[in-house]
Amino acid sequence: MDLSERLRKGTYRALAVRRAYIPKSNGSQRPIGIPVLEDKIVQRATVEVLNAVYEVDFLEFSYGFRPERNQHNALDAVVEAIEGRKVNWVLDVDIRGFFDTIDHEWLTRFVEHRIKDRRVIRHIKKWLNAGVMEYGDWREVEDGTPQGGSISPLLSNIYLHYVFDLWANSWRNSKTSGDVVMVRFADDIVLGFQYKHEAMHFQDELRRRFAKFNLEVHTEKTSLIEFGRYAVERRKERGDGKPETFDFLGFTHICSKSRLGKFTVLRKTSAKKLRYKIAELKITMRKRLHWSIPDVGKWLKSVIVGHCRYYGVPWNGKSLTRFRSEVTRMWFRSLRRRSQKQRITWKRMYRLAKNWLPCPFICHPYPLERMRVNT
Repeated sequence: MDLSERLRKGTYRALAVRRAYIPKSNGSQRPIGIPVLEDKIVQRATVEVLNAVYEVDFLEFSYGFRPERNQHNALDAVVEAIEGRKVNWVLDVDIRGFFDTIDHEWLTRFVEHRIKDRRVIRHIKKWLNAGVMEYGDWREVEDGTPQGGSISPLLSNIYLHYVFDLWANSWRNSKTSGDVVMVRFADDIVLGFQYKHEAMHFQDELRRRFAKFNLEVHTEKTSLIEFGRYAVERRKERGDGKPETFDFLGFTHICSKSRLGKFTVLRKTSAKKLRYKIAELKITMRKRLHWSIPDVGKWLKSVIVGHCRYYGVPWNGKSLTRFRSEVTRMWFRSLRRRSQKQRITWKRMYRLAKNWLPCPFICHPYPLERMRVNT
């Protein structure tokens, strides 16, 4: 009741978020902001209201942090766009430090464009200006939204809706003669172009567009590659080798053919993500070196099941099998390390793996099947 009363009277104050860091797959650390319980409650309620407003405005090619949309919807959209449209070039866009560089002034103006309730605007400003607590010291934050709060994903979507989505959709409709497809999941963006010169023109204009709103294209992670149904033949004629690949939401996308010889996009677990996951498991396994075999088996079972539930897409069985084999070897080395009197054999290890580690499974349908159901 006290929180409700303060919200009604306008005396609610946002507290600084606690700054924590989690490791990223490239070796760097991602800053996470952890709000206090009161702020989480108010942010969650605000998100529920604003989602109803902005779901009408957000464009169809935006998939991140939206109700009834997830990563696999975005992955299916990429495959269907490349296989079903005239896509010969793929532009994989990465924004440098997006969540840390969102301009507060521009974000406030974007929200005010749609939301007229001044109380909501004041609350958003309070969360943006609350600052962070790091190692016991308060620090002001002039740009960015703290990842970890309930409001941060929605604010980032609003920002990119005005900075990228509306502009890119208008550019596609007015400045192109060929097919152009777009898929965005938060700050991960994939675009397909029929013509290379249009892709290069878009890339140049995108840099200028982002610079206006305090964003920057990460040049080292942004790439324009030849990709599509004719990429293999054309590159072979020029002697350029196999088509390049691109990564999106943990999957490497590869030009391939089905058993019937039809062009298709093959999706495999990203090698970088797989290496990072295995390295992370090794660290956790060392901490659980003296756990009982049943306890470790139950934990590893949940790890494999969770991995398959995300990466279990058609034609990714080899990567899933490799992951299970790596987990088996890791567990084998852990058991041999802790037992000096009786060395465990591979024969016994295979029995343990059969009892505790489930076989890889595919749980996602083909992209076209799922999109037919959704539409």
